[in-house]
Amino acid sequence: MADRVVLITGAGSGIGKELAGRLARRGDHLVLTDVDEAAVAAVAEALRPTAEAAGGSTRHEVVDVRDPDRVADVVDQTWRDFGRIDVLVNNAGIGLGGSSEEMTAAHWQRVFDINISGVMHGVVAAYPKMLAAGSGQIVNIASLAGLVPAPHLAAYSASKHAVVGLSMSLAAEAHDTGVGITCVCPGFTDTPILDATGPADLPTTRFAGRGRQYAAGVPGGLYDVALLAADIERAIDRRQVLLVTPASARWMWRVARYAPRLGMVVARTAAARTRAALQPLVAGTGDSSASAVTAAAPEIVDVQAQVGR
Repeated sequence: MADRVVLITGAGSGIGKELAGRLARRGDHLVLTDVDEAAVAAVAEALRPTAEAAGGSTRHEVVDVRDPDRVADVVDQTWRDFGRIDVLVNNAGIGLGGSSEEMTAAHWQRVFDINISGVMHGVVAAYPKMLAAGSGQIVNIASLAGLVPAPHLAAYSASKHAVVGLSMSLAAEAHDTGVGITCVCPGFTDTPILDATGPADLPTTRFAGRGRQYAAGVPGGLYDVALLAADIERAIDRRQVLLVTPASARWMWRVARYAPRLGMVVARTAAARTRAALQPLVAGTGDSSASAVTAAAPEIVDVQAQVGR
């Protein structure tokens, strides 16, 4: 199906940007939002010729998903302009990693405000309209960290478990209403979030900016964001309830689900090795490079599985 109206949050980079590119080629009408005005404007402008050639369009809006009124405004305006929203992709998110003793209440609150409340605000704004229309689909981008233990990513993991719970519960509730719910749980993906050091107004943790080096130790390497976007596109087309991708992520999920004791042993081992590897950063001695941490804890990223976005 082409000519859909699709609203994507966090479309200025990463998963949102890549998915927008795929949907532009299908001729969808794209409403792209992001807190970074310059980034999302550039994406919308770059994709406009492609979308228009296929019969679609692009526009952009500056949206901080922490603001429920702003999210509702954009949903309402889109509905007035097009008469519907066929697909809402709640993609905007933040990845803050660090040992739990480093994570302040402000770190936790920021993660929850964006990763949980941001999704909730999209659902609250769009779901009643879709339900009344008897059609539509909501796609929530969660993470493998929402399905398995993720030491040193406790706040992030907790937020993504919440997104999974919200999505699966809403999917059951929405059954036979014409509204579909899709929850996406990717493993480590090659996006700019791997290089992020966190918000400037929050203390920096020892994990800041080291995601790419940690991810280098994952068997099979990072998942290509283009492949993930293709997976999401297929899941939308199939109205798939839960997408866990790639294959390595599905393996980890199955271990945690069907052999939870084994999954916890793996998680505890990775956590212990990670903490030991990071001790030089605390003491200010030894090799504090990210490559040294990865070498000392090669399976850390298997267990953390922080999704890039």
